[in-house]
Amino acid sequence: MTDILSLATGVPYLAIPGPSVVPDQVLRAMHHHSSNIYEGPLVDMVPTLVQDLKRVARTNQNAAIYICNGHGLWEASLENVTSVGDRVLVACNGRFAVGWAETARKLGLVVEEVDSGMATPWNMDRLRAALVADKAHEIKALMAVHVDTSGSIRNDVPSLRALLDDVGHPALLMMDCIASMGCETFEMDAWGVDVAITASQKGLMMPPGLGFVFFSEKAAERRRAQERVSPYWDWSARSNPDVFYQYFCGTAPVQQLYGLRAALDMIHDEGIERVWKRHAVLARSIWAAVDAWGQGGPMRLDVVDPAQRSHAVTSLRLDAPDGTRLRKWCEANLGLTLGIGLRATPWGDPEWDAHFRFGHMGYVNGHMILGLLGGVETGLTACDIAHGPGAIEAAAQVLAQTQ
Repeated sequence: MTDILSLATGVPYLAIPGPSVVPDQVLRAMHHHSSNIYEGPLVDMVPTLVQDLKRVARTNQNAAIYICNGHGLWEASLENVTSVGDRVLVACNGRFAVGWAETARKLGLVVEEVDSGMATPWNMDRLRAALVADKAHEIKALMAVHVDTSGSIRNDVPSLRALLDDVGHPALLMMDCIASMGCETFEMDAWGVDVAITASQKGLMMPPGLGFVFFSEKAAERRRAQERVSPYWDWSARSNPDVFYQYFCGTAPVQQLYGLRAALDMIHDEGIERVWKRHAVLARSIWAAVDAWGQGGPMRLDVVDPAQRSHAVTSLRLDAPDGTRLRKWCEANLGLTLGIGLRATPWGDPEWDAHFRFGHMGYVNGHMILGLLGGVETGLTACDIAHGPGAIEAAAQVLAQTQ
């Protein structure tokens, strides 16, 4: 027992950019007995999950479900469309694009990275030059991340499709949407994306453990031309199974699937366009608060242009070591967990203790965001970190004007 008073007792708020808050409806749905995996309700339910997942990705093409996290999805997507020695081009402006590139190297691919630096837009001139120089069309895929949570930039996906079409390059367009799908506007078919990946633990409001790959007919043709694909990662049977067992290359993750059914019902009851709008409004309220704090102190957003900021995660900095001081105080005293900064590598930024992040993805609403901002303001005050006034009022004004 301690004499130090803590206000952290109660339900904790995990305001990190994944795993996100899991709704009670989803948790209750997962509290389910193990089911027959050969016939019956579970077998009948899974095809409806596939169709509703495709509605979230805005595609009428193909989908496969995996038991894995995002790193598994990186490997699954590449295994189906590339072979050892193939070339790929990666547009990098965050840690996770670099991570996907490293996975490609470990699979034996020849990787060219066009690195624009952390949280800055893709260098389209350098990407164009790399594609134009590939006269023999040896580059099999152009890979990128829609929202890289390390720097919280929201990238312009249609610009990559326009670039490929303009230079007449047949490379597949592959997009990591792990942090964005279910939070940000994403139109797989309309934007001409060939492979899109996402995972369960962010905008889909689930615990970690399920991964999803969506792929076009062009990508399916590339898979059929492959001489060898890992049997576990092969999407052929998963996306068009002869028997239910093939959906998951083995035993189905029963409880996760029932939770996913509840989460998708919530998304589609709200409507995916309204989900996107909700995330956009909540993000703007956070930016308004940070702008106010920054008027009287060192806090600033990593992404300067609002048009390029994610609606799912916000990356910020203070003077080191105040980012870490703020995080630790909020968690210990308020039960509010903020995300660590992820800028230390590969760009060599040594100020780990300056950076931190807000996750605002999935199951979040106005009062949760106001609670997050109120907690941060309390932490700034308690830690004696300089900040401007009026942040909560600025955020409330954004929310109050929502129609």
